[in-house]
Amino acid sequence: MNIPTSINTIIGQQPYPFLFAIISGSHLYGFPSPDSDYDLRGVHILPVQEVVGLQTKNETIQVSEVRESLEIDLVTHDVKKFFLMLLKKNGYVLEQLYSPLILRTSPEHEELKNIAKNCITRYHSYHYIGFATTQWKLFEKENAHRLKPLLYVYRVLLTGIYLMQTGIVESNLIKLNEIFNLPYISDLIAQKLVALPE
Repeated sequence: MNIPTSINTIIGQQPYPFLFAIISGSHLYGFPSPDSDYDLRGVHILPVQEVVGLQTKNETIQVSEVRESLEIDLVTHDVKKFFLMLLKKNGYVLEQLYSPLILRTSPEHEELKNIAKNCITRYHSYHYIGFATTQWKLFEKENAHRLKPLLYVYRVLLTGIYLMQTGIVESNLIKLNEIFNLPYISDLIAQKLVALPE
């Protein structure tokens, strides 16, 4: 995958070192439209002087910018906050941790991937069922049904099922459908890839 220069620039401008930084969203899920924004996620490491004390600073950093006609949305969490979310059976942070679209990494990132395998439990299924239910309700509400919410329903359900079957986090709907072989997924993704801005 070609990483636009503006993405590396934003990552390089962040004030704290990264445990890791990745691309998430529709690029990770396998169905970005020509106008899709870039969702960047990561984990940063705060210095001791910002961690020790009564008030915690900069646990979450958010940057939203348009550069070179690209919408870029960056959200990073401090390691402590990320670890706590990881322990709360949060499938979304698992997907960030195991994203193959890596912008920054570290030896600790690899170590954390190995440790996090032991954090995967059957309770992660509730995350995926809940997310799919929310996306389905969004899809049902619309007068003119859009592809994006429907693809999100399939994506989260297949990710959750595959995680429960194998203990492996796979977020890409194209790769998931190589396993599940649902006949209509390829057509839906093809339509989304050429869709006009929503």
